[in-house]
Amino acid sequence: MLAPLIAPSILAADFGLLKQECDMVNESAADWFHLDIMDGVFVPNLSFGTPVVKSIAKAAKKPLDIHLMMIDPDRYLDLFIDLGARFLTVHYEACTHLNRTINYIQSKDVQAGVALNPHTNVSLLEDLITEIDLVCLMSVNPGFGGQKFIESTYQKVKQTKSLIEKHHASTLIEIDGGVNDQNAKKLYVEGADVLVAGSHIFSSSDPQKTIKQLKYD
Repeated sequence: MLAPLIAPSILAADFGLLKQECDMVNESAADWFHLDIMDGVFVPNLSFGTPVVKSIAKAAKKPLDIHLMMIDPDRYLDLFIDLGARFLTVHYEACTHLNRTINYIQSKDVQAGVALNPHTNVSLLEDLITEIDLVCLMSVNPGFGGQKFIESTYQKVKQTKSLIEKHHASTLIEIDGGVNDQNAKKLYVEGADVLVAGSHIFSSSDPQKTIKQLKYD
């Protein structure tokens, strides 16, 4: 059985030591850098802007997985593509013309993801699942780090996996929020491919060991 991909969420890093935090991720068993871009409108918080993303992109030796938690994300697609996004995820709830947004991202040779809030039904992706490279299932209400994992996420992973298999798609399932050593293995067994973890990694006394445990336990 292959190990899940691990994407440390830089939102939980110490921004006073950003270069050191990026070096830690580079040297660890992690696979991607996960960057949450919050606008204070779609979610009740602001995160970091383009100067910080530029700094991370310069330091990162692994793919950037950029998650746009914002209204009207189409206005910023080119900006984050130019900053080096390998995966660029928009929210189902924020896109009026989701198919067009996905196609545009992919036309730039970037993998397109769609995020679903905890209580958005997976079935809404039925007509799009074969076109999406990644489905990001929010396992907390988006906007803040360190929240408690929502237990119904396991069932949502099963439903998403079933939808992918039904349509013979190759879409990855990513879990974002509250991921830790208590739920990582079960999420993977249920069908998750990518696990995003923030506080659990960056508040650890040994972040590299914690990443390795999430990946291989």
